Amino acid sequence: MQIVILGPPGSGKGTRAQIISKIYGIPVITTGDMLREAAAQDTESGRIADFYMKKGELVPDDIVVEVVEERLGRPDVEGGFILDGFPRNLAQARALDRVLKRKGVSIDAVLKIDASTDSIIKRLSLRRSCPRCGAVYHLKYNPPKKDEVCDECGSGLIQRDDDREDIILYRMIVYEEQTRPILERYENMGKVRELNGEIEIDEIPGEVRRVLGDLA
Repeated sequence: MQIVILGPPGSGKGTRAQIISKIYGIPVITTGDMLREAAAQDTESGRIADFYMKKGELVPDDIVVEVVEERLGRPDVEGGFILDGFPRNLAQARALDRVLKRKGVSIDAVLKIDASTDSIIKRLSLRRSCPRCGAVYHLKYNPPKKDEVCDECGSGLIQRDDDREDIILYRMIVYEEQTRPILERYENMGKVRELNGEIEIDEIPGEVRRVLGDLA
């Protein structure tokens, strides 16, 4: 089962990807993890990716695609995979199709997570991060034991700049602009299936099984 999962920031994309992974026994592959791993391994593409990431710039599509193709060539994806964070634009979507065609497979489903702007703002505005160890908390769903203090290292928690309401709204606009052409392309191929981004976490496994049951 080859899956792409798409959703705006704060829609619960990562949570659903992990749940799908546990249900079907297939790995979650995130763009960020792949690029950081390539950089750590000091491959040619990894060095180029690291150069852009350190400057806070987007890694060029050809480098991202090269890293993705390398990752999809490993044995653990032979039974399927979940792509989280890729493709981010139409060029990457077309490149992904070419990569998979060389492997003799194709995308089975593109999961689109729907969540309202209000719920996303509420969710992300309550997120807190530890500046020292990187632990992430949510003041409602996953609060620290001591108010605004990291359980792991005792540092004071912070709200990241990109979790402010104005930045969240901007990120959602960028997401919509980038993702609309990708969704239209996959909709024309009959690949898109929707997940509700506002249900409780204990309801997600049941919804996933209903939406993907015919592919298992």
